[in-house]
Amino acid sequence: MATETMIDLIGEQKWLDPLEDSVQEAVKDAFAAAGPSGGEIKDFLHGKWLGHALHPALTDIPVGAWTGAMAFDVMDMVGSGRELRAGADALVGIGLLGAVGSALTGTADWADSYGRARKIGVVHGVLNVAATALYATSFFLRRNRRSRSTGVALSMMGYALASASAYLGGHLVLGEQMGVDHTATADAGQPEKFTAVMLESDLEERKLTRVDAGGVAVLLVRLDGQIQAIANTCTHMGGPLNEGKLIGDHAVECPWHCSRFSLRDGSVIDGPATFPEPQFEVRVRKGHIEVRAAKK
Repeated sequence: MATETMIDLIGEQKWLDPLEDSVQEAVKDAFAAAGPSGGEIKDFLHGKWLGHALHPALTDIPVGAWTGAMAFDVMDMVGSGRELRAGADALVGIGLLGAVGSALTGTADWADSYGRARKIGVVHGVLNVAATALYATSFFLRRNRRSRSTGVALSMMGYALASASAYLGGHLVLGEQMGVDHTATADAGQPEKFTAVMLESDLEERKLTRVDAGGVAVLLVRLDGQIQAIANTCTHMGGPLNEGKLIGDHAVECPWHCSRFSLRDGSVIDGPATFPEPQFEVRVRKGHIEVRAAKK
């Protein structure tokens, strides 16, 4: 398909690498320079407080507002009306405000991307910047009767770019799995009955250990003799938590993008992850460690 060819073509553009590296490093440095507050701001932009990625929710504001503005502009062309023009202008302004929030949250999410998703994200962002610039120019031109038609034409061009960008954004979520819970598809396979996964004597103190429970990767950790168990797959981008770091006596840090999760209940301590890790109940029976999905 033509769209798949376009996605593949974007992913092959090596000349984008220097731009990606420099911008991504600048974004990360900006958050790091703010110290602990920078981390809190980044978590807010990711949507940790919402328990869901914030960027996809905010993109509906500019896309929806600009769609409404285009509809009002078309109706105004058919039957001229002051109310239609005022409504279109207001929606263009609302879309511009929404675009700011969408850009901030999108940039925070993109800073933790890599590979083809990072390249697609760059093109997605450039198209959004271009569309927003056209709409900003349109907003001011609309205020003058002589230049209003030019302003409307620019907004139509902006809508075309925003639509193309929205398609890439959809692919980033559905095709590249950005902003989704990477443990969600494994939920159905979590054992409802206690399943033996390893000998208790083989589990070392404070060692992150990956085991298999009916096809589901589970992370086991023994802390002061007590065994904790959560899903081993990071909800952010699927990183293997057993290859990460044990933080203190209660958290694990993903080796890929440094998301931190509580070993007690799987909750997110630090982003970019926004979804919690599934938790497992643990018991020891006849020398074997057994786990099952925690009851919700």
